[in-house]
Amino acid sequence: MSQYKIEAGTGQHIGDRKEQQDRVGLFAAPRAPGYMMAVLADGMGGKSGGAMAAEQVIRTAKHLFDEFSPENDVKKMLETIVTEAHTVIKLTGVSAEKEPHSTFVALVITPQKQAIWAHAGDSRLYRFSGPNFADRTLDHSYVEKLVAEGKITEEEAKTHKMSNILVNVLGSSTTPPYISFGQHDNLQAGDSFLLCSDGLWHYFSDTELSVGVAANSPRQASELLIRKARERGTGHGDNCTFAIVKLVTPPVEVKTYVAEKMRRAV
Repeated sequence: MSQYKIEAGTGQHIGDRKEQQDRVGLFAAPRAPGYMMAVLADGMGGKSGGAMAAEQVIRTAKHLFDEFSPENDVKKMLETIVTEAHTVIKLTGVSAEKEPHSTFVALVITPQKQAIWAHAGDSRLYRFSGPNFADRTLDHSYVEKLVAEGKITEEEAKTHKMSNILVNVLGSSTTPPYISFGQHDNLQAGDSFLLCSDGLWHYFSDTELSVGVAANSPRQASELLIRKARERGTGHGDNCTFAIVKLVTPPVEVKTYVAEKMRRAV
């Protein structure tokens, strides 16, 4: 019997933009009971091009997860999502005379108590252990490279003049995307995950996010995070989108029957 159950939810706000170009989804695998996936895409491109790109990521993810079976490889499936979505976005951009791009981040929880994730771009996955920050993905961005080289701090990166420059996206007409993978085994109750676009993580520290997720249900955490992001955006907030996946202790089953002594049959 599983030692945890999954609670999940999503949150989204248009921010102060004219259009919502982020997309997010939570899916179960019809052919693989016990598997679940969260996926998020942050679209970029004018005249609804970004929204189209992000929507294509979600559609591709759902289609391939619908076909996923337990004998398949999770990482290979995630890689295929990126490859196929990238191809369609690129071709659609050419036909529509647009230049749409999208980021990608996805998490798969397996019945073997594994969490496997992948990302491309600057949409992030955070992993928390109880109320404690444990890990996060590293952005495929110019400023993340500067942080890694010790030239700027993470806080300085948020306000750097080139903070919006990505070095890896889906839909590029010149460079195919690459994928960074992560994995955590032996999942247990108290573990949780946050997938989010930069319209959310830009306004919070790692500790604030971990406490906000740990202390609340996914719905309560969504309301709290959106409210705080809007306050801190001070009228200049980006699209804000995220998915929360929490592993919680199952409720104790209460016995609702009474055993009585059986009478002797005559």
